[in-house]
Amino acid sequence: MENKNILISGASIAGPALAFWLHRFGFNPTIIERAPGIRQGGYAIDFRGTAMQVLERMDIVGEIKKFETRAGKITIVDQNNKKLASMPDGFTSGELEILRGDLANVLYEATKPYTEYIFDDSISKIDQTATGVDVSCNRNAPRKFDLVIGADGLHSNVRSLVFGNEAEFMHHLGIYFAIFTAPNFLDLKDMAGLYYGTLGKRAGVFSAKRDTATSASFYFSSPAFEYDYRDISRQKQFIRDRFAGEKWQIPKMLQLMDEADDFYFDSVSQIRMDRWSSGRVALLGDAAGCASPMSGMGTSMAVVGAYILASELKNASGDYAIAFAKYEQAMRPFVTAAQKMAEGAEWFVPTTRLKQWLSLQIWKILPHTPWKNMMIEMPLKVANTVKLEAYA
Repeated sequence: MENKNILISGASIAGPALAFWLHRFGFNPTIIERAPGIRQGGYAIDFRGTAMQVLERMDIVGEIKKFETRAGKITIVDQNNKKLASMPDGFTSGELEILRGDLANVLYEATKPYTEYIFDDSISKIDQTATGVDVSCNRNAPRKFDLVIGADGLHSNVRSLVFGNEAEFMHHLGIYFAIFTAPNFLDLKDMAGLYYGTLGKRAGVFSAKRDTATSASFYFSSPAFEYDYRDISRQKQFIRDRFAGEKWQIPKMLQLMDEADDFYFDSVSQIRMDRWSSGRVALLGDAAGCASPMSGMGTSMAVVGAYILASELKNASGDYAIAFAKYEQAMRPFVTAAQKMAEGAEWFVPTTRLKQWLSLQIWKILPHTPWKNMMIEMPLKVANTVKLEAYA
């Protein structure tokens, strides 16, 4: 086996999942993460199809189920909390659902005994040579690795350093969103959720952590604009400005937002690239092909992609040129299908009276039509795009 020492940038989901398989297949993974520790909070994420098979092969399904959630009834309400429409229990939950932060903790605990984690640091320079990759960091001393994998999300640092400016690959879908954990101030039960919307805006509150807390979210329609994605105080101001004067539970949510310590803000965007590798460097998960939260496939793509990438490196005995090409060939159809499924995101945050009315009518009639089965079957079909028969 050659090229055994591998640096992974990013300690969310894709990075630790890759470290898990690399270690099992005889490689030595190291993970570098900009944050001072594993990031907590985040929205509920779910698994379907092939991703469930990967989790079973990892033997961590039982541990994940200790933190399992299950989306309850989703209700659309007006400013007086009157029901306008609803979706049935578990409609968006997939086969297994867990909060993103809880999953990150499970993967961290599973990998930390054999993975070197470098927190509170990031890569500043990548120089490829015939024998490896010279990596400089912002805080720690330079080191040499055989390969580098960028599993560092939508705003991938590795992608920017090796492939070019983020703007070349980012495709904005017209929406920005924020999410944070708050007390269960609406006394929601059984993982139920509420959505309230006005033109170009939507707010949601979902029960979380066994009904002891809520996952609160804001969405607003906007053309792309530049902002510092590390400036949380400025991002919170974006939300205050956009939702000032709105009714329903918005004033209370804005108050709780200021008190939240896990606030996250970003654009609803996709990453579209012609290639995911360059020499000894490759991209994984959202860094390679983010499909946006509207697809519901980001975590599944991260977990499946990690398994495929590690498997191809094992099968090629560490020959990265062969492994990277086969990994991309296997994963590209999955990413393309997931990105296509996220098209039409503007219907979630309508910007005209007509679209708003049509969107509400769809919510009203969907549970009573054959389309509801299609809405369940389509994600499962996409989730099964990759077959694992080739990977024993």
